Amino acid sequence: MANHMTPDEFRRHGYQVVDWIADYWSTLDQRPVTSADPPGTVAARLPPGPPERGEPFDRLLADLDTVITPGLTHWQHPRFFGYFPANTSGPSVLGDLVCAGLGVQGMLWSTSPACTEVETVVLDWLAELLDLPARFRSSGSGGGVIQDSASSAILIAVLAALHRAGAGRWRGHGVERAYRVYASSQGHSAIEKAVRIAGLGDAGLRTVGVDPETLAMDPAALRTAIEADLAAGLVPAAVVATIGTTSTNAVDPIPAIGELCREYGLWLHVDAAYAGAAAVCPELRHTHAGLEYADSYCFDPHKWLLTGFDCDAFWVADRAELVEALTVLPEYLRNAATESGEVLDYRDWQVPLGRRFRALKLWFVLRWYGAEGLRAHIRDSIALAERFADRVRADQRFELVAPSPFALVCFRLRSTSDGAADDGANAELLARVNATGRAYLTHTRVDGRYTLRLVPGSPYTREEHVAQTWRLIGEIAAALPDRRG
Repeated sequence: MANHMTPDEFRRHGYQVVDWIADYWSTLDQRPVTSADPPGTVAARLPPGPPERGEPFDRLLADLDTVITPGLTHWQHPRFFGYFPANTSGPSVLGDLVCAGLGVQGMLWSTSPACTEVETVVLDWLAELLDLPARFRSSGSGGGVIQDSASSAILIAVLAALHRAGAGRWRGHGVERAYRVYASSQGHSAIEKAVRIAGLGDAGLRTVGVDPETLAMDPAALRTAIEADLAAGLVPAAVVATIGTTSTNAVDPIPAIGELCREYGLWLHVDAAYAGAAAVCPELRHTHAGLEYADSYCFDPHKWLLTGFDCDAFWVADRAELVEALTVLPEYLRNAATESGEVLDYRDWQVPLGRRFRALKLWFVLRWYGAEGLRAHIRDSIALAERFADRVRADQRFELVAPSPFALVCFRLRSTSDGAADDGANAELLARVNATGRAYLTHTRVDGRYTLRLVPGSPYTREEHVAQTWRLIGEIAAALPDRRG
């Protein structure tokens, strides 16, 4: 007979898990940010096969300390400054716990009405917080839905664009013509992957040049690419523009791009995966200018809005167009509510059929923090980044590499001779900083030059953590060969 955990056992062990997580969060500052163990270390701590008999819960909990946490990169650490934030929060974790406990499958409205309706309302709330165009609200022709990531949102947008570009034939006949999707050279790699998955191949993606100063898409170059493809008998289908590129947070000129999309009949998807959260602050909404042209838009609350992964907020201006492209309705899913046309079935808005109740964690976060709390978090992160950038400017050994409109700082050691880019020194600096376990940064290349990136975003990060990291960077820079003194 299966040894199911009883409600009383769940209550007792659940308290233990919550205590463990709280202790983990409260001791993050004392831990190294990354693991120094070589590959295979964690696997070697695990037995070669599954247990024949169930084990006491205390042993599971103990192994979190001995097996799991020593092999982690601690993304919630106050001195984790790499990639983009992927931060969670107490209300998000508790919302996820409720989601897991309920265990509902929200593929259809009828399979759990609350799962669908809370998501619809919460995405409308979020659209209001960001002041998105009215066409994205569920009260009109559009609406929002939670995807797992911005990568999935881009794929969905590309598929809908192909359906439109093919005048509805894409569903039945597939990719019949040589369609093209356009993005800047700074666009995320997810665009390339989406174009491949959609069946267009690498040739289906047109990389558009950028302004050399801002690194944002050049609308003139976009027009040239579209015209060239039309002349060659190809079919322009979509543009993926970015608000806050991964390397430098560049903001593509959405108004000019939108005008071109309208002129040529292209689908415009705007990817604001990281930077979209900034629009909860009225003073930062100027970065969203031109969204009235967009057919779809997304950002990740799981990056900078204190909601645990996975939670991408994706909106479309015309939900009927999206559903027409993606819907499949086998007999076993038919039901009266769907056939009435009065409900949303989110299975038609995504690639998978199944859906978790992901809106719960977002609902918890929005209600716990409120608009004021979320704005304070964004502003705190930006202030920390600005103070770090000030330190870079004041140190003649370093230079800022790109503007920082949000909370990303791109910087590097200056070249030491002949103006040559000293990539080796910057790579060595990053490697040595990260090897200490006292901070974690990542890198990119800007104009071909190796560049360090620092992005605060953890709710645990304070001014002292940024100051400690700057001191560490300076100490290690001084110890590099040919940089002493």
